[in-house]
Parts: sequence; C-alpha cells; structure tokens
Amino acid sequence: MLPSARTGWAVVGIGFIGLALSFAYRNLLQLTMTDMEADLGWSRSVLSSGATIALVAMAAGNLFGGMLVDRYGPRKLLSLGLVFLGIGMLGAAAARTPWQYLLVFGAFAGAGFGLVATSIVSSAVARFFIERRGFALGISSAGGPVGQMTLIPLAALLLAAVGWRALFVVAGIAAIAAAPLAAWGLRAADGVAGDGQRSSLADDLRDLVRSPTFHLLFWGFFICGFTSIGAIETHFIPYATLCGFSPTMSANAFGFLSVLNLAGIVLAGWLADRMNRVLLLAGIYAARGLTFILLLGIADNTTMLFAFSGLYGLFDYATIPVVASLVASHLGMRVMGFSMGLIAMAHQLGAAAGAIGGGVVFDLYNSYTGLWVRSLALALVAAALSVVIKPQPKPA
Repeated sequence: MLPSARTGWAVVGIGFIGLALSFAYRNLLQLTMTDMEADLGWSRSVLSSGATIALVAMAAGNLFGGMLVDRYGPRKLLSLGLVFLGIGMLGAAAARTPWQYLLVFGAFAGAGFGLVATSIVSSAVARFFIERRGFALGISSAGGPVGQMTLIPLAALLLAAVGWRALFVVAGIAAIAAAPLAAWGLRAADGVAGDGQRSSLADDLRDLVRSPTFHLLFWGFFICGFTSIGAIETHFIPYATLCGFSPTMSANAFGFLSVLNLAGIVLAGWLADRMNRVLLLAGIYAARGLTFILLLGIADNTTMLFAFSGLYGLFDYATIPVVASLVASHLGMRVMGFSMGLIAMAHQLGAAAGAIGGGVVFDLYNSYTGLWVRSLALALVAAALSVVIKPQPKPA
C-alpha cells in the first residue's frame, strides 16, 4: 500500500459517497418525469431530450475527465463534478422553460455524471493501493449500487411528501455540500503520482491504440455496456411485464438484481487480489452470458424470474473493479484516468447500441428473444477477448 492506509481508505470513502450520489441522481428524471409532465405541461419528448443531452455530456465528461485526472489529479475534478451535479439539480428545480431545463439538467448534470464517475474514482483509489487494489476498487465502486438501493427509495418518499421541485433542491444542496468534503479528503491524492513521466495526450493515445490489451478491454467493455445497461436496465422490466408479471413484481425482481450487484462488485474486487484477474474477468463475462438462458425460460415462473435476477446481479457490475485493476497494472497508472475514460465511453456506446437494438428487435418480432440470444453470444465473445489478455502486467 502506498503512503498512508488512512489516507487511502479516506479516498475510497469519498469515492463511494460521490458515486452513490451520481448513480442515484441519474434515476431522478425517470422518478419525477410524470409529475414534471403534469406540472409543466411539457411533452415526454422534451423531458427525454434532457436525458439524451445528459448522456452526451456524460460521455464527454468521461473522456475529458479521464484525460485531465492523470495530469491534475482527482481532487479538482471530483469536486467540480459534484458542483456541476448540484447546479444541474437546482437548475432543474428552478426551470420554467424547456431551454432552461435542457441547459441545466442536460449540460450541467450530464457533465457532473461524467466527472463523478468510476473512471476518475478508480484512478484516485488505485494511486494508494497495490496489494489490496482490487478490493479497494470494489468497495469504492460499490457506492453506485448502494446509492441506487438506498437513495432512490428515499427520493420517492420525498417526492410524495414535498413534490419534484423540492426533491431536486434537496439533491442539489447535498451535491454542493459534498464538494468541499471531496476537496478536503482528496488533497493528498493529487500528490501521489502515477508511474513514469508525463507525455502529451497524442502520445498517450498513440500508445493506447497500439496496445492489444487496451483494445481487448475496450471492446470487452463495449459488450459489457450492451449486455447490462443497454439490454437489461432498459428492457428487463418491459420483458417481465410481457411475460405476465405485474409491474410491482417486475420492479421487485429488478430491485433484487440491484442488491446482488453490491455483493458481486465487492466479491469481484476481493477476488481480483487473490486469483488470475484475466481468468476472473473472462469468467464473469461468460457467467453473465449464460444467465440469459434462464431469462429465455422465465415464462410466468416467479422462481425463474428471481433466479435470473440474483445470478445476473452477481455478474452485472462485477466487471468494474477487475477492469480497473487490469488497467492500472497492464496499461500503467500514468494513463489510468485516460484509459478508463475511453473504456467508460465504450461502455456507454455499447449501452446505447443495446438499448436501441433491443427496441428494434422488439418492434420487428414483437419479442425480446433475439435480444437475449445476441446478448448471450456477445457476452461469450467478451469472455474470449478477455482470455487473450496477457497475464503478465507492467510494474504497478
């Protein structure tokens, strides 16, 4: 472990809190959309456009944040990201016209989502750990599913009690209040340098493009996005409803999946310190793919529905700490932020492809079978790509 155990675990804790807020805030729009539509009289397409702009801004935040974190450290970027989240939430509460909403939620909140992200948090955490790096990455990344499990139900209660504007105000104040905490807690993280000397972004990009390991991780994470956010987080509940389950039962199954996400991400981080990470990543992708066989056969069987949710949940977010650990050791700490930013962008592009592709498949065949079969096959391709990664890393 590098400089100080106390400092390292403080960085893990701050990353955990930041990701909990960021992941939860991504779901606030779908939680409040019906109320906003009724109150403001705007169309669903206008409100959805805010989410689209936010996704574009998030991708940009992932990329540019990854570029900058290697040079300036995570302190300024995470603090700025939390401020952007706060501005986006407060601005959404105050918006009276569509252009105001699109600007503040789409641009500011989206940029905040991109900066308060696993790529930057992972870069910060990895600076302090070597032997227990996988476990530390798993704990910090677990903030995402914990935020979704705990803050979204609280947000729903607050929405019912005080309305959507007050909910966004509370969210905005919480994010801005967390920014000084991040600035204070991460002050030591900027002083822990990565390996090697700084080079230009062009040189870094050229080196990554020439690296077979980068391509294997990049395209594997593209498939990860397709088979997770794209396929499951977009189409699982509609599919369960189509199979005859009530919306409540479908949502409960998805909630169970989220609970297992937490267990899976921590377990994967712990295992990354104790076994061959290449085989671990390949195994996670392969196991995720095989769970789609259960999904194909759930029909109206509640046991099968929850069996899929539990098994898939174990392997859903489990790739995050393993990929981050491999990036740190195989591509090097000097370019970890940049590498993770590019790989996170690949994940979002894959998610977009899965979300759109699933809709197209359903419109053509009135069935999700084609999506699940493709997801199974692609997950096995990701496993095959992972196996090719050389087991011998660079010095960390």
